[in-house]
Amino acid sequence: MISWRKHYKKGLIAIGLLLSTSASIYGQDGDPKNGEKLFKANCTACHALGKQVIGPDLKGVVDRLKTEQGLDTDWLHKWIKDNKALRASGDKYANEVFEKFNKTEMLAFPNLADKDIDDILAYTTNPPVEEPKVDPAATTATGTANATPANNTTSSIVIISLIAIAGLLVWILIKLRQLVKLGQSEELTGLNETRVKSFSEIYEKYHYIGKGLLAILAILATYGIWNWIMWIGVYKGYKPEQPIYFSHKIHAGEQKIDCQLCHSSAKYGKVSEIPSMNVCMNCHRTVSEYNGKYLEPGKDKAFYDGEIQKIYAATGWDAEKQQYTGKTTPVEWTRIHNMPDFVYFNHSQHVVAGEQAIINSFNKKNPDNKIDVVCKACHGKIDTMNVVQMANDFTMGWCIECHRTTEIDMNNGYNKEYFKNLHEKLKKQYPKDGGKITVDAIGGLECGKCHY
Repeated sequence: MISWRKHYKKGLIAIGLLLSTSASIYGQDGDPKNGEKLFKANCTACHALGKQVIGPDLKGVVDRLKTEQGLDTDWLHKWIKDNKALRASGDKYANEVFEKFNKTEMLAFPNLADKDIDDILAYTTNPPVEEPKVDPAATTATGTANATPANNTTSSIVIISLIAIAGLLVWILIKLRQLVKLGQSEELTGLNETRVKSFSEIYEKYHYIGKGLLAILAILATYGIWNWIMWIGVYKGYKPEQPIYFSHKIHAGEQKIDCQLCHSSAKYGKVSEIPSMNVCMNCHRTVSEYNGKYLEPGKDKAFYDGEIQKIYAATGWDAEKQQYTGKTTPVEWTRIHNMPDFVYFNHSQHVVAGEQAIINSFNKKNPDNKIDVVCKACHGKIDTMNVVQMANDFTMGWCIECHRTTEIDMNNGYNKEYFKNLHEKLKKQYPKDGGKITVDAIGGLECGKCHY
């Protein structure tokens, strides 16, 4: 006879063991969502899921280590917290990894708790699947495609109706002309012929009016030519297409990258140079694809990824082998801002010495459009531009107006000491202004400052 009580007891034990094992497994797995945040904050500079960057591919690293090396998560905890100490202990695999990746030492993360590391490992094992985004453009296109046959039929009816109406109007006009000719008498025709006068007779009668009109036309023509000459070389709004699409809105706006990280010479010299491709590779050596939330209308992720590949082609970078091939291609950028040869302009003088004065002056004149970076005073709000354009006229009059209205920073130690006497003199001459000193008062309008 079968003892159901005995089997029942064994079943309960088996279920209990299964549940406890499952609980331990999920406890070790950690939280992939939290792991994703930690991974992006600490690991993405050197690692990615599904491909090698500076460091190895971390997708499925837990299973891979267990299968290939027989190592568990305890080894990964030691490696992540202090890989240098692990290598110093003589760990064979730790030293193999170090040698394989060109002896590039990984940062230690002693600040990460065991749970944090478990969460990161859970993310590398089971990354959260993003919900598919509905493309409004695709939905619109589908709706448009469905409505196309009906629209085509309607358009054909409208076109045929318009052609019929046009034909009817032409027929009516022809008939009316015929009626007018029939109704016109011979006397009326003769009278019309006698009314025709020569141009000389008309000019003789109205020559004063004619001369006046010619004078007005001459003045307008002169003004037009003068205005055209004055605007030669002024290209406000100019935004050429570049060989590699570079969105300042993404880099300076979304990613908050400082202007001078790329245009470093703006604060040290006369010219704010076009950054070399090596500057781009400082970031894009590891950032091989675009994963930002912002997408410019009409652009998609594949478009931005393609532009990054152009950088690799120009610099000769092999993303798979993580090394340079030596085959480079110059990038022919189209210059936007270019001062004439007869004009001297020093970026560092404005970016460093005049920084606070320019920002204060601009914000005072534009209270509803304030700036936080001195570059924006001349180049506009670059951090909102997908395609950079010339934001101002950059004429001589534009520069002079700025020099006349920009008050120098008297809190600056150099200005306070150097212009002390001038400041006191202006206070007495212009008590209402408090003796404020604008750039023109310290030589900002001297011809030799910009032309020599």
